[in-house]
Amino acid sequence: MSETVLITGASSGIGLELAKCFAADGSRLILIARNTEALESLAKELRQSHQIEVRVLTADLSLSETPKRIFAELSAQKIAVDVLVNNAGFGANGAFAEIPLSRQLEMLQVNITALTELTGLFLPGMISRRRGGILNVGSVAGFQPGPGMMVYYATKAFVLSFTEALAEELQGSGLNVSVLCPGPTESNFGNVARGKKVRHVKTSKMTSAAVAVYGHRAFRQGKITAVPGWQNKVFVFLNRILPRVLPRKIVKTYNRTTE
Repeated sequence: MSETVLITGASSGIGLELAKCFAADGSRLILIARNTEALESLAKELRQSHQIEVRVLTADLSLSETPKRIFAELSAQKIAVDVLVNNAGFGANGAFAEIPLSRQLEMLQVNITALTELTGLFLPGMISRRRGGILNVGSVAGFQPGPGMMVYYATKAFVLSFTEALAEELQGSGLNVSVLCPGPTESNFGNVARGKKVRHVKTSKMTSAAVAVYGHRAFRQGKITAVPGWQNKVFVFLNRILPRVLPRKIVKTYNRTTE
């Protein structure tokens, strides 16, 4: 029986590319984001190229009622979600005291609360069926503090810790639980996080497609923590051995921007 995969933040970037990966598996897809037009365009493309069923659900995960609404709507249609891909998330560049508090709290809602609630709502069904799993999209940002984007880094630290602990709890359950931790990636993330500001430090970026392929493969293979790209792997390794003050200083410089 074909699996059903729900992907949040599926209208662009890594989420869009993950949808393509699961579509290539022949999975039924439920695509969630705020941009209905982009979702419908992707759904049409995937239906034509893979002859699969694709549902589009427009939803704003910054609203506290959205996860329950998504779950209720799918339950009413007797749709069981086998794989949940929590990809939706965003960052905001700048000093904590300078970014509107409402924006920071919105980030917590999307990056942490919605991810946790969707996992809590859909996981019991997966456990009872002993199939499927959870793929959370974190970041290498989750491995250290992030002056200049501190709330974003903290949310990704939560995603990393939450996913690794969940994977351990679910050992032997028949489910795969993975956290994909990309570094700099070619996507719309920077435009949302920085607006018109320009980062001082330039780094190489992986494509969203390469990140998604790596994460999809890691999930299928049952790998818990997936860090794509050798540069990102080195970065994570150094964070484990360097005194904690050094990563803070490095990240503070990395996140420095000008108008």
